Amino acid sequence: MPGETFTESFPAVPEAVADARNALTGFARDAGADPELLEAVRLAASEAVTNAVMHAYRDREAGTVHVSASYVENELWLLVADAGDGLRPHAGSTGLGLGLALIAQLADDFQILSRGSGGTELRLRFNLARSKPRGDRRTQPQAGSRPQSRGSARERGSVSSALSPA
Repeated sequence: MPGETFTESFPAVPEAVADARNALTGFARDAGADPELLEAVRLAASEAVTNAVMHAYRDREAGTVHVSASYVENELWLLVADAGDGLRPHAGSTGLGLGLALIAQLADDFQILSRGSGGTELRLRFNLARSKPRGDRRTQPQAGSRPQSRGSARERGSVSSALSPA
């Protein structure tokens, strides 16, 4: 139902990523996201929470990752925030550095904010109106065209490879 929200805090440890991802994906399912959009939400939420776990509290004791989701008419908003050190480059990072780019490809709108109280907040918006009506969820291609998956016009390079089935 529009106007519903979900908020929870998780310890910024790797074991909490799955719990946060599952909670946000469950909220998206309840908001009416179709299976394709659910997969985008699941992957984007996982990347956002993992980013906070791996980078926010790099030089100090692990803190907390705050997640919230809101459902407004035809939109699903996810917010992932921490009170860590903020977004800054780190030469010793073991990641590939593709998480934020992947989130930007999956979400319909994506913002990175520095919080006034310290830390970083990621805001992701998903358009629920793109979901097909509950009856037939298959895309009907026009004559001479190939069916396209959600967001395929924006996918390029490594991101399209990561999202394409093997």
